[in-house]
Amino acid sequence: MLVFFSVFFAVYAAINYYIFIRGWQALSIFPHLKIVYLIVFLFISLSYIISKFLTDRIPVIVYDTLQWIGSFWFAFMLYFVLSLVLLDILRLLNHFLSIFPASLVNNYDAWKFGAFIVVIVLTSVIVAAGYINTRILTVKNLEITLDKKSSPLKELRIVSFADIHLTAMNNEKFLSRIIDRTNSLNPDIVLIPGDFVDEKSDWLDSRGIGKSFFRIKSKYGTYACTGNHEYIVGIKDASKFITSHDINLLSDELVMIDSAFYIAGRDDRSKKQFTGEPRKPLEELMQGKDENLPVILMDHTPFGLEEAEQNNVDLQLSGHTHHAQMWPLNYITQMIYEKDWGYLKKGNTQYYVTCGVGTWGPPVRTGSRTEIVNLIVNFK
Repeated sequence: MLVFFSVFFAVYAAINYYIFIRGWQALSIFPHLKIVYLIVFLFISLSYIISKFLTDRIPVIVYDTLQWIGSFWFAFMLYFVLSLVLLDILRLLNHFLSIFPASLVNNYDAWKFGAFIVVIVLTSVIVAAGYINTRILTVKNLEITLDKKSSPLKELRIVSFADIHLTAMNNEKFLSRIIDRTNSLNPDIVLIPGDFVDEKSDWLDSRGIGKSFFRIKSKYGTYACTGNHEYIVGIKDASKFITSHDINLLSDELVMIDSAFYIAGRDDRSKKQFTGEPRKPLEELMQGKDENLPVILMDHTPFGLEEAEQNNVDLQLSGHTHHAQMWPLNYITQMIYEKDWGYLKKGNTQYYVTCGVGTWGPPVRTGSRTEIVNLIVNFK
C-alpha cells in the first residue's frame, strides 16, 4: 500500500506541476491573474486528495463537491498534458527550424494566452462529451457455443457487468439504471467479475448505495469475484459489502450450479500485493470437479489467459482494463494485455473482457462505452 500510494502521489505531483507551470507562463501578459490562478489551481488539483483525507470530518455536500471536482480533474489532467506536450513539440521545432510566423513571434505573450484559453475550452468540451458518454448504458450482445459435455442445459443466458466502482459519482441512481437494464435482459444468472467499490461499506450504506443489488432477478442468482479495487479499499470491508447485498462472492472457489455447470471465481491477482498472500493456483481450484460439466470462470484482471486454457476452462469473463476509459490510453492497454476488450478464443477456451459499466477516477469515457454484456451460451 505504501509503495502504491507513494508512486501515485509522486506521479500526480509531477503532472500537476507541469500543467501549473505552463499555465503560469501563459499568464505573463496578465500578471494580476496569477494569484487567482494559483488559488484555483491548488483548490482543484487537491480536491480529490482533501476529500479522501477528510471523508468523515466534512459535511456530505462538501465531500461530494470535492469528489466531483477532483474526479473530473483527472480527465482534464490527461488532455491538458497531451495539449501541452504538442505545444512544447511545436516550440522545440520552432527553436531549431523557425516555423512560427512573424506575427506569432512578435506577439508571443498574447499567443500564449490565446493558446491557454483554446486548450481550456477544447478540453472542457471533450470532458463534457466524455461524461455524457458514461451515462449512456449500452448492451453488448454476444452468442457463443460451448461443449455441452453432460450438462442437461441447451442454453444459458448470462448477464455480466464489471467495474461498477461505486462512489458519489457512480451512485445508487446509476446502479439502479444498471440493474433495471440487467433485469430487462431476463438473465438465468448474473456474473460480476470484480471492482464493485471505491468507498468503504459504511460510507456506501449511509448513502443507500447498493440497495438496487437486491432487485436483481435471475434463475440461479448473482455471483461475483474480487477486483483489485476491493483490495485497495480493504478486502474484508469490501467483501462484507458484496455479500451483504445478496451476492455470492466466490473467493478462489468453484461451485456447481443446478448439476448443470460450474461457476468459478478467483481472487484478483493483486491479492498478494495488498495482503502478502498469493491467490490459489487455478489448477488447485479446478481439482475435484466433474470433468463432464462446463466451467465458467470469473477472473477480474485478464493477464495470463493461457492459464484458463491449460486448465480446460470453457469460458472466462474478465474486466479491469476499461479499454483504458479515455483515448488515447487504449493504445497502452492494447500493448499491456493480450486482449484488453472484447471476445477471444484460445484453443477450446473462450474469453470476453468487458470494458466495464462504471468508471474509475473521472466519470469520463472518451475511448470506450459503458457496457453490460448480454451473453447467450448455447450448449452442443
